[in-house]
Amino acid sequence: MIGQADALLRGQGPYAAGRGIVPWRQLVLLVVVSGFVYGAAMGAFGGRALQALYSASKVPLLLGCSTLVCLPNFYVVNVLLGLRDDFSAACRGVFAAQATLAVVLASLAPVTLFFYVSSDGYELAKVWNGLVFFVGTVAGQLTLSHHYKPLIAHNRAHRLGRAAWIVLYVFVAIQLAWVLRPFLGAPDLPTAFFRTDAWSNAYVEVFDAIARMLRGG
Repeated sequence: MIGQADALLRGQGPYAAGRGIVPWRQLVLLVVVSGFVYGAAMGAFGGRALQALYSASKVPLLLGCSTLVCLPNFYVVNVLLGLRDDFSAACRGVFAAQATLAVVLASLAPVTLFFYVSSDGYELAKVWNGLVFFVGTVAGQLTLSHHYKPLIAHNRAHRLGRAAWIVLYVFVAIQLAWVLRPFLGAPDLPTAFFRTDAWSNAYVEVFDAIARMLRGG
């Protein structure tokens, strides 16, 4: 597993950019195992073993389901841009980026546990995990850029294809993360797999929060 992660981060072997066979099994395994590791660490806040188990299962779900939901539209975008012949290479980059995100998250799991030991603040823990996901996302985008570099050199329309993927994925991932919460588990709430209002809309909630803030001001 460590050897596969090393090859992925280096962009070598089966993870090199190009039109070769996509290493589906290895990429899925990296996402599942790495996501499980970081999810367990993230859910360990407050020392609740059941929440850690819930969170361990949710991180791979978040990464995998967000990707699967976006793929049909991503395919249509590529076809409309005349990039159908390069779709497998584009998917290679997308899946490698997701695996990179998961691997980077797993690498930061010990740091997250150390952070929890050093501080018991719930709000601070949320900020920390947001920062960790941001670092992982940046790493994933670097991998995606590496895979898209030869595609863009071949056809500049791939710039639009990559931008479409990023916008679509961020939109879906934010909503799915909202549905799958809690990942940490608020200290004053019982351990649960879903919140009671899990299927509400993240963007509506943000809009309502802003509206309440403006009315209060």
